[in-house]
Amino acid sequence: MRRRRAMSEINVVPYIDVMLVLLIIFMVAAPLINPGQIDLPQVGAKLEAAVAPLEVRVRVTGELFVVDRTRSGEEVAVQRPQLLDIVRKAQQSNAERAVVIAGDRSVRYEEVLKVMDVLQQGQVKRVGLLARPAP
Repeated sequence: MRRRRAMSEINVVPYIDVMLVLLIIFMVAAPLINPGQIDLPQVGAKLEAAVAPLEVRVRVTGELFVVDRTRSGEEVAVQRPQLLDIVRKAQQSNAERAVVIAGDRSVRYEEVLKVMDVLQQGQVKRVGLLARPAP
């Protein structure tokens, strides 16, 4: 009686045949696929320049200052009720102009939230917080 030995080899020829057939299919099909159309902007198209955001600074003492870099760039002290009027006046030329709040590191979080609340109640759309990147 003959003993059967365990076959310890794998016949990879069928796998190679399948891979070659797939390669041929992809090579034939690839030129037939239509790439998506991209609507590129024209060279002569006018792009709007980025407008510097209006900056509201909150000091430790609770005082508010507004800096408008498109005009003078100087700090102007304002009271909380006047803040919304100044922001609306600055956004008359560009309604999408952002407003950033720069709170001093030592200022209470509640003071910054009060300023954000005033701006949100006034329907100011783009409000953000200004921070300095870590060194």
